[in-house]
Amino acid sequence: MEFTAKQISELLHGTIEGNEQVKVNRLSKIEEGESGSLSFLANPKYAPYIYSTRASLVIVNSDFIPEQPVACTLIRVDNAYTSFVQLLEVYNEIQLNKKGIEQPSFISASAKMGQDCYVGAFAYIGNNAWIGNNVKIYPQVFIGDNVVIGDHTTLFAGVRIYSDCKIGANCTLHTGTVIGADGFGFTPNSENQYKKVAQIGNVIIEDHVEIGANTSVDRATLGSTIIRRGVKLDNLIQVAHNVEIGENTVIAAQTGIAGSTRIGKDCMIGGQVGIVGHITIANKVKIAAQSGIGSSITNEGEIVQGSPAFNIGDYKRTYVVFRKLPQLEKRIKELEQMIAELKQITSS
Repeated sequence: MEFTAKQISELLHGTIEGNEQVKVNRLSKIEEGESGSLSFLANPKYAPYIYSTRASLVIVNSDFIPEQPVACTLIRVDNAYTSFVQLLEVYNEIQLNKKGIEQPSFISASAKMGQDCYVGAFAYIGNNAWIGNNVKIYPQVFIGDNVVIGDHTTLFAGVRIYSDCKIGANCTLHTGTVIGADGFGFTPNSENQYKKVAQIGNVIIEDHVEIGANTSVDRATLGSTIIRRGVKLDNLIQVAHNVEIGENTVIAAQTGIAGSTRIGKDCMIGGQVGIVGHITIANKVKIAAQSGIGSSITNEGEIVQGSPAFNIGDYKRTYVVFRKLPQLEKRIKELEQMIAELKQITSS
């Protein structure tokens, strides 16, 4: 799909310098721009590329002053980066604007489908499922019985949603995500074998949640595992049964959260963090990557690091000492030798 500089300028409320009829049909980095592509310049570090780029159209800040002639057409806007992000969103909507039901696919006769939905080939939609308007269900998605999916939600290829789970509106679940698999519930019997505890709860995901590829959110033993509004989960995250994650919390890849933990809203959790079960983490807490959380964090806004994790300021001061331990050990041995020699002198 092609757009002219004039059309893009009108969308961004920008000002054109150059050929307003130049056409673009793809996006590019400014250093990799080719004829027919659109790019942007926001970081001054990349300014030299604007004089050599082959991109046909470049979005720049309104205060950009070229130091030499520029061959491409410019669109001046208040904030080049924000405007380019806006274009990315529009481009993405166009690319993903699929509709219709592909075959072969299976939709139960008792399922309810909204308007303008897309169902890809080999998708399965179970009994009494309720699918909202403009939902995108890509190939090989499994939607179990009694599942509810809100308007404008996208399930990319290979997503699995077990029975009775609820997904809100404007959510995105990426390939390989599993929602509602059994929680890790087992109990030892008299023969020291592990007997499975039935997991009869569900998962509730509220609106505007995005979940990365191959992330698992387990169903509750009883009640619900809950992902609140606006949460963003990266790839390869494990959320165990009966966990609750508060609004607008973001969690990076390879983090594992054990069962029945409550995480507050507006938290930021780095990659490869391990969190034990049955604890509470306060609002606005930040946890550095590779930290181990073994007890509740009750102070709102606290920043922690380490395993076991503690206040990040104390951690950094401790680390300064820790990294010098070999030198300190050597110095202690030298002092011990000096003391021993002094004792010999005084005893003689």
